[in-house]
Amino acid sequence: MITVFGSINMDLIATTARLPKPGETVAGTDFSTAAGGKGANQALAARRAGASVRMAGAVGSDAFAEGALALLKEAGTDLDLTKTVGEPTGTAHIIVGGDGENVIVVVASANARVSGDDAANVVAQMSAGDTLMLQLEIPSASVEKALSEAKRRGIRSIINIAPLTPDAARLGRMADIVIANETEFELLAGKAGIAGAEREEAMNGLHAETRQTVIVTLGAEGVVAIHEGELHRAKGLTIEPVDTVGAGDTFCGYLAAGLDAGLAFSEALRRAAIAGSLACLKPGAQPSIPLAAEVAARL
Repeated sequence: MITVFGSINMDLIATTARLPKPGETVAGTDFSTAAGGKGANQALAARRAGASVRMAGAVGSDAFAEGALALLKEAGTDLDLTKTVGEPTGTAHIIVGGDGENVIVVVASANARVSGDDAANVVAQMSAGDTLMLQLEIPSASVEKALSEAKRRGIRSIINIAPLTPDAARLGRMADIVIANETEFELLAGKAGIAGAEREEAMNGLHAETRQTVIVTLGAEGVVAIHEGELHRAKGLTIEPVDTVGAGDTFCGYLAAGLDAGLAFSEALRRAAIAGSLACLKPGAQPSIPLAAEVAARL
């Protein structure tokens, strides 16, 4: 069983031929809404990958709440630990350029009401052998409480240190598995502008210090990881991206599902990299997450 403790949002998505520069207004070509939030995205990815998944978080009592939970419900995700609060449902305001790149502004709203007491309650309902997955779109104190409780109870924890927050480096070192992109890893390593062999050396150093599994996603270049003293690399697919919004979350959810299913680490990593690539071929965070059969067909 995978429990995702994290954010639930409604994404408000505008597309344009190119992303605006600071202070510039550009014409948009389309607008849509889609369920999102890094927590919910990763929960749906793990569920579509075939895992049993519980989503723990918060939504508001507004019109966005139903839409934000719709695909999770449709997929059969356990929502018993998702609460309704007096704040609006969280939103992400996303602009997607013609090359598939994006800029995002996230407004936490209900997600900010996820508490340390919620964290303790969530982990108390888990069992040894379960997997706890976290991100950084809920309060840092709640993430820290969940990580501490998971460690105390012998529950495997995975943290994706996104979006970057002042506490990201400290919280990232508390999990059994940490997932970061290139920029996020530089914060974790305490050194900017590292790449290639220098990045791998820094990953080895962190792994030797913390004994945690360290995974760095590299976009079109795939992913590099160190697990139990061994360096692993995996490539995704060669594609022309439509929208990269959900790729990282898809990778995280598929990786958690693969490990939860008992796959070898290298196999789980490769499967997750393929899934992340496929998520770039459709617009929207959750609508773009591939089904397990689609990923299997590309392996």
